[in-house]
Amino acid sequence: METPMLTFDVTVASLERLSPLFTRITFEGASLVELHRCGELGPRDIRVKLLLAHDGSGPAPLVPDFTDSEGYAAWRALDPVERGVMRTYTVRGIHGPADAPLLDIDFVIHPGGPASTWAENAKPGDPMLIMGPNRASEWYGGIEWRPPTTEGTRVLLVGDETAAPAIGSILETLPSEYTGDVLIEVPSEQDFLTLATKADLDIRFLPRDDRPRGELLLGEVARVTDRHGPGSEVEDVDVDSELLWEVPERADSEFYAWVAGEASVVRSVRRHLVRDRGIDRRAVAFMGYWREGRSEPD
Repeated sequence: METPMLTFDVTVASLERLSPLFTRITFEGASLVELHRCGELGPRDIRVKLLLAHDGSGPAPLVPDFTDSEGYAAWRALDPVERGVMRTYTVRGIHGPADAPLLDIDFVIHPGGPASTWAENAKPGDPMLIMGPNRASEWYGGIEWRPPTTEGTRVLLVGDETAAPAIGSILETLPSEYTGDVLIEVPSEQDFLTLATKADLDIRFLPRDDRPRGELLLGEVARVTDRHGPGSEVEDVDVDSELLWEVPERADSEFYAWVAGEASVVRSVRRHLVRDRGIDRRAVAFMGYWREGRSEPD
C-alpha cells in the first residue's frame, strides 16, 4: 500500500506580492511530479504542510517519518527548536507541465510566526520542505469543499484573509450553473484580490479597518441569507480548547455554505446559519483555521 503523504524537497521559483497582506510563492522541484493533482477538478481547498525551522529561518532540521506512526510520534516528542514545526496552508494552484509542475501557495504576511517570517524573507532558490498527498495513492484527504451535486445549488463561501487562498482555488473549479455569494473579510481595501470563476457569484471583499474581527462578515452573512425553516440549536464549542471543524458528507440540498477562518468568528457564522436562518447543519461546512492569540499546533 502506497504511503498517502510524501515530503517534497522544493525551492522557491518566484514570488509575487499580491497586496500588502498576501504574497504568492511558487515552488518548483523534481519531487513535485509525485504530488497528487486531486482529480479532474483540481486541488480546491486541499491543504499541505510546510516543515519549518522553529525560527522561520528555513526548512525544518528534522523530517518526520510518515511511513511509521511511531516515527511521527517520536518527532512530535522532540523540542520544536530541535525538530522544527509544521504549518498548514492551502494549495492555491498546481500548474505547469506534468514532468515539471509548479506549486503556488499564498501566504498571509503578519508579524511573528515561523511561516510568515520565512515567507517575508524568502527569495528565489531558497529551499523548503512540503508535506502533501502522494499521486500514487488513491487517497488525497484534506479537501473539505463538498457541495451537493444538485443542479442550481446556491452556495455561500465565507472567510477571513486566511481562507482567501482556499476560496480562490475553489472558485476556479466551479462550473457556471452555481450561484450565490462570496464574502471575504480582510484588513483593508489594499488587500482586495481579483478572483476568477465561471459561476454566477457575487464576490465581495470586506475591509475590516478598525472594526472588531468578524463584525462586517457577520453583518453581510445576515443580509444575504434567507430563512430556510425553523432554526435548531447547535452545541457551543469552546474554541480555546476544542477544534471547531465539521465537514458533512454531501447533502441533498439546494443551498450549501462553506465557512472558514478565525474560530470564534466561524462559530458565530455557523450559529447564525443553523439557529437563526434554519439551514440544515448537514449543508454547512465549517473550519476554524486558527484561534486569535494562539499559534497553530504541530
